[in-house]
Formats: sequence, C-alpha cells, structure tokens
Amino acid sequence: MFLTKEEEAILAGGEGRAPQKAMQLIVALGDVFGAERLVKIESAQISGVSYGNIGDAGVEFLEDWASAGARARIRSTLNPAGMDLKRWREMCVDEEYSSKQMRIIRAFERMGVETSCTCTPYLVGNRPGRGAHIAWSESSAVCYANSVLGAMTNREGGPSALAASITGRTPCYGLHTREGRRPTVEVDVKAELATDYDYGLLGYAVGRLLGCGVPFFRGAGRPGPDGLKIMCAALAASGGIAMFHMEGVTPEAEDFSTEGLEKVSIGRKDLEEARERLSGLCGEPDLACIGCPHCSVEELRDLAALLRGKRVARGKGLWVWTSKGAYAEAERLGYIGAIEAAGGKVFTDTCMVVCPLARSGYRHIVSNSCKAAHYVPSTSGLSASVAETRAAVESVLEDT
Repeated sequence: MFLTKEEEAILAGGEGRAPQKAMQLIVALGDVFGAERLVKIESAQISGVSYGNIGDAGVEFLEDWASAGARARIRSTLNPAGMDLKRWREMCVDEEYSSKQMRIIRAFERMGVETSCTCTPYLVGNRPGRGAHIAWSESSAVCYANSVLGAMTNREGGPSALAASITGRTPCYGLHTREGRRPTVEVDVKAELATDYDYGLLGYAVGRLLGCGVPFFRGAGRPGPDGLKIMCAALAASGGIAMFHMEGVTPEAEDFSTEGLEKVSIGRKDLEEARERLSGLCGEPDLACIGCPHCSVEELRDLAALLRGKRVARGKGLWVWTSKGAYAEAERLGYIGAIEAAGGKVFTDTCMVVCPLARSGYRHIVSNSCKAAHYVPSTSGLSASVAETRAAVESVLEDT
C-alpha cells in the first residue's frame, strides 16, 4: 500500500502512541481489502457507543485510547448511546448501567468526538456533499450518505471509524471507488408506494431478496427525506446493503447504465410478505416506538398533530426517539410539549435497538420501522410488529 510521508510518520509513531495504533489498524484493514492507498476523510460517525453493546471491555478500550492521547482530527460524531443521557431513570435504567454509559461518553469527549449520539448525523449538521470521502459506521446513515447525499463511505466498524477519526484517513476500496459504486442489479418496483412506511417495506423486501450489492431502483417514485431514511434503514437491516441508485434521488445515478444487469421485480405481495415476517403473533402491542432512525422535526410535527386531543391508554406507552438537535427545534415549536401532554415520552441520545428495553416492563412493541422490528426481538427479547405510523400510534391510545 502506498502511504504519503505524513501517513508514514504517523505509522512510525511520530505523532504519538494513539495515532500510531490508529494508523496500524487502518493500514491492516486496507491490506485485508486490497486497498492501494488511503484517502483523506471529511468526517467520521462512530458506533460502539451503547454500554449494552460493548460492555466493560469496550469501556476499558475507549478509556485506554483516550488516556493514550487519541484525538479526533476531523469532525466526528457518535451513534446512539444506551440511554437518554438526562432522562435515563424514566427508561428504567439503573445506576450501574448509567455510570458505565457515562464513562463511555466522557472517554469520547476527551478524544474530541461530538457526543451528538444520533443515527441521523445528516439531520444535525454533519451533512457531507457529493464526492466527499467519509468514514461512517451506522448502517442506515451509511446507506443514506452514499445513496442520497452522494458521499463515499464503506460501512465501518466502531474501532475502524474511531481510528479513521484519529488519523483522518480510511482505506480506498469498495464504495470509495467508482467501480465499487456501480449498480449490480436492476429492481423494477411494481407496487404503489404511498407512505414512508411503504418505502420501509420496499427496503426490507429488497434487502432480504438481494442480501448485498448495489440495487438500481426503477418505478419507485421519488420518496421524501423521511421515506428515504426509513428505506435505507430497512435495506441495511435485512440485507446489509450500503448503497442504492434511484433516478432523481442518487446524485450519480445518471452516471451508470443498467444495460446487461440482472433484473428483479418487487410487487405489493412482496411488501405484504415483509410486513408479515416482521409482525409477531403475540397479542396486542403495549408500546409504540417511533424513531428508528431518529425522528426528524417534520416527523415530530406530524406526531404532535396526530395526538391532538388524544391520550395514551393506561398500561401502554408511546416512546419517541430523536436527536438532541431535532428535539431542541421541535421543543421550540411546541411539538415535544404536545406529544408529552398526550402521555408520550420523547427521548434523545438513544433508541429502542440499543437501549435496555427489556427493563421497561413492556412486552410487545409496534413500530413504523422495519429495522426496529427486525432487531428488537434479539436485542431485548420483546415481541415486535410493524405498522404505518398512524396505526402504530393509535394502537396504544385510549378509545374515543
């Protein structure tokens, strides 16, 4: 692998032990994937933040790097943590869990990482432009960055994203190259897509069908930002897809031809099968979870309007998840107050997938997110179902 003089100096320890360790990790990763060089990156988005995911070994790893002098040299943000950093008691999180989660946050702060704790960094200012090389790790954010923003990133692991943050470099392979971004299959969408929820089902169905690759969608219309967000999450959850092309959406879609590609069709039956696969047969849901990925201000506005004059039923819950940035704006506009006046709770910093949801006392969640319904049974042991946003929310409201 070719390294510049600056990169060689970091690898040799010229900038200290922590940058040297980070560069060793980056170079080793490049060797594994056959990268010929490294590329400078504009930003990093780091996973491995929830204490429930990384445990005591992860806490010690991060504190060791912080103590060794590791410092981010480019803008770096965090994936959701394992709790709301202020309202964790309302989530039934105990003192020990909270203490260790805060040790993780403080270690990242010492390394100069922004503790935004969101899976939607592009909604709170970390929005790279077309052609920008970045090192992001949250699966839905990676898919959104590549497919909607036209930025260039592979799906990094938590340690590799942190190492990229410290070195300002990542190996040039895969989706950092034009060849790696070339479409591999054409998807002809035969179903009518009327809601963001429909786009989530489309993503989940296609992810399961293809498993990997770079699909090129035709006939899917032009979903809005929230529809694209939930579709990206579903594609990544069911199939590990990190990029797609869609006419009128993906900035570089016109740069590629689909001539000669394998073609597959997706119809309404496929979407319904995806819904059925994600819906447990465990009775009526008692907790509605909205915000996977984190809610935008517009989604919080719509929830506030939906809840006007209504109330969450006794024994049931409505938990909404968003970023601190979106929360602040939605609070200013009165949306947070309206949601909580109806009995809902709006949390930041975390989500239903990475928090200890089993401690909540609820048994069966319903969500508009295919990603949430896909992961929650394995991460928390709760049953899960998917439904359109209005239906999900109304299932936990008092009868009127």
